[in-house]
Amino acid sequence: MPSPPPHSLRDSWALVLGVSSGMGRATARALAAEGVHVIGVHFDRAETAEEARRLEEELRAGGVRAHLFNANAAAPRTRERLVPRIAEFTGGAGLRVVLHSLAFGSLVPFLPRGGDKAALTRPQLEMTLDVMAHSLVYWTQDLVAAGLLRRGAKIFAMTSAGTSQVLPSYGAVSAAKAALESHVRQLACELAPYGVAVNALRAGVTVTPSLLRIPGHEQFVDRSAAGNPHGRLTRPEDVAEAVVTLARTPSSWLTGDTIGVDGGELIAAGTTWNTRTEAEEW
Repeated sequence: MPSPPPHSLRDSWALVLGVSSGMGRATARALAAEGVHVIGVHFDRAETAEEARRLEEELRAGGVRAHLFNANAAAPRTRERLVPRIAEFTGGAGLRVVLHSLAFGSLVPFLPRGGDKAALTRPQLEMTLDVMAHSLVYWTQDLVAAGLLRRGAKIFAMTSAGTSQVLPSYGAVSAAKAALESHVRQLACELAPYGVAVNALRAGVTVTPSLLRIPGHEQFVDRSAAGNPHGRLTRPEDVAEAVVTLARTPSSWLTGDTIGVDGGELIAAGTTWNTRTEAEEW
């Protein structure tokens, strides 16, 4: 068998937290297409767990090894159980890619609104930050302790424009994403001596199961599509392509950043673009 080309990802390993849907699933597929073996964690009920099982079969059919686990990625017991398994699967080679794409949090306003008496509780706020932000730190700590993050490894964490924009009922998630970006910066500096890069990927508005749970998402989606210079929303495959591209290099010099993967959506916010007409005139 010929040797893989320089900077090839073939026969490396990836850990995808939140693998069963949205950006996690698209990234697992894109990495597998590059010959990357995939370990994934998802948290699904019986009616949706079947989709994860089919994804695992699909990845294996493409010629890579795939091991997907239905477990709460934010729970300490899950890390205790899976980190030794990851070491076993990778044969001591460690992970080339870690994607943190956990989108489980409370979508409740801080204060009662209108006739709705619901308001965010302390357990809901703490749970949202623990799952969507703090779990990145805990996974990184355990992977480093196990020797599974070697020079050239890349950690990606999914964030959003919610760090600087306000949406109804999105306060807890906004706080979690802001904390996540702070964790990325801190981890990037602490892992720099190891040659490990850590970055946040700020996807544009993307139709995923987590987006569909946001109250009033329909109007938000319409505005975002109209304001994107590309004339469409971001797709999970756009994010997956960015992960593959950034993971190829062994360099750790691009680190500690929040990288927009949104087709220019954020910088063009508030402007309606007739992209097709302008492109034809060009």
